[in-house]
Amino acid sequence: MADPADPANQPAPAGEGNRPALALHVPEPNYRPGDTVDFSDIAIGTAGAQPRPDESAHPSQMGELAYSLIRVLGDDDQAHGPWNPRLDPETLRQMLGHMAMVRAFDERMFRGQRQGKTSFYMKCTGEEATSIAPAMALASDDMVFPSYRQQGILIARGYPLLDMINQIYSNKADKLKGRQLPIMYSSRDHSFFSISGNLATQTPQAVGWAMASAIKGDSRIAATWVGEGSTAEGDFHSACTFAAVYNAPVILNIVNNQWAISSFSGFAGAERTTFAARGLGYGIAALRVDGNDALACFAAAQWAANRARANHGPTLIEYFTYRAEGHSTSDDPSGYRSAQEREEWPLGDPVTRLKAHLIAIGEWDEQRHAGMDLECAELVKATTKEAEKNGILGHGLHHPFHTMFEDVYEELPWHLEEQADQAIRERIAKFGTERPFG
Repeated sequence: MADPADPANQPAPAGEGNRPALALHVPEPNYRPGDTVDFSDIAIGTAGAQPRPDESAHPSQMGELAYSLIRVLGDDDQAHGPWNPRLDPETLRQMLGHMAMVRAFDERMFRGQRQGKTSFYMKCTGEEATSIAPAMALASDDMVFPSYRQQGILIARGYPLLDMINQIYSNKADKLKGRQLPIMYSSRDHSFFSISGNLATQTPQAVGWAMASAIKGDSRIAATWVGEGSTAEGDFHSACTFAAVYNAPVILNIVNNQWAISSFSGFAGAERTTFAARGLGYGIAALRVDGNDALACFAAAQWAANRARANHGPTLIEYFTYRAEGHSTSDDPSGYRSAQEREEWPLGDPVTRLKAHLIAIGEWDEQRHAGMDLECAELVKATTKEAEKNGILGHGLHHPFHTMFEDVYEELPWHLEEQADQAIRERIAKFGTERPFG
């Protein structure tokens, strides 16, 4: 006999009067560890089917583009439709080379972290096209405000691998003097704004920079990248408001890789609508793009850059992709998602797709691709050995102790001067020198 005192046997609570009780919806991903994956519900569409509006078009005319998927590369490995950027073979090979270099770099740095040479690393496997292709579509002096998975931008812009590795190791040659978490690069010379671990702060910074560029009558635009999870942050929405109100020449890139650490995209609103559709609500031009199609990524960024430069306003781009690896070296995705997801992802792999396209048009082959992969791996290996001469995690060879007091004030205030002197005296008394490891 059922126990009437058991809460499970109590009638559902009723709302006030005859109104039904309210219920709260908690998003839940479709697949958890051990589940069989079926992505057939994802509407991919046909490559080349989406229209390409004029770059001056009003956002109200772009509803379809915010809900569908702009694709160029078809199942036949050929480029199709009005979004085909018609890049020459040499540019395509350069793009493929950048993607191969990022992959080789990621692999080496990941292993370095596992060997204890650095504390932290984040790979961008499966997402290379979302940073490299847009970077190549922008002018080299356009200001970029990245998140922490856009190392491809630096590589595409020619930033030295040695400097990147020194920063990851936080050694004596680190140009940021050990003040940033590994992989949070910064380079004024490459128009690459400092990466921040605080989510979405780069979005209002990018909009503000773009507004300043317009106020000065400059010709440079800004672009920023953010993960889909970070669109739930207030900073993102503030950025959208300012961008729309002041018609800022900025591109707001959302990399929807399906997972924000262990939280799937539904917690940021993906169950209700696309992330590109958020742009329409602000009166911002919005595009939703196959993020594993390098040609589509290039074309969308080029369209948005031309629009911004012509003073037609901001563009929000959602790159629909998949994070093939863990969130970082501190994450194990097997604990929260099915191991089948990576293989079953319907948009494939961006490197494989671009390689197949070049082969299909007679401008590449498997032998050259294998040679390129080997060359990238050897270059990264040699550069890593060179960087290790400057020090690795826990092996000293850091910047002099006094540098921790520098670069904040033009002239150090008297009380910090006293603190610096005291700290250095105590360090010398303990180690016999300010810099005990050379």
